[in-house]
Amino acid sequence: MPGGRNRRRRSDGRRRGHRTGERGQAAVELALVLPVVVLFALFVVQIGVVVKDVVLVQHAAREAARAAAVEPNVSAAREAAVGGARLDPSRLTVQLTGGTTKGSRTTATVTYRAPTTVPLIGRLVPDITLEAQVTMR
Repeated sequence: MPGGRNRRRRSDGRRRGHRTGERGQAAVELALVLPVVVLFALFVVQIGVVVKDVVLVQHAAREAARAAAVEPNVSAAREAAVGGARLDPSRLTVQLTGGTTKGSRTTATVTYRAPTTVPLIGRLVPDITLEAQVTMR
């Protein structure tokens, strides 16, 4: 046989050794695995959103501590935290401890309830509470 391999074909045109039960195997495997892969990808996206919120809460705590160092009251610190980090104000709380005079050490504690809003994952995972503390003079 010049130039090729001798492949035996059955009378119906299929190659020998090819089972008819394996024709849709790849499609069935994909149908079984795809939901798990999509759920995992959505979970990774939700982790990314929460990590972003962690960074923003830390930034909000720094802004609140700076504002409290200049003007030692909770309303100024809360306004600075909300304005600096662009977090949802209804989910954000700011507490100040320490000195009540200018120049004394003040600790700002920012607590934020991070929403889990990614589809499917939001129903499986409850909101996550994040907290950051910063002390400034």
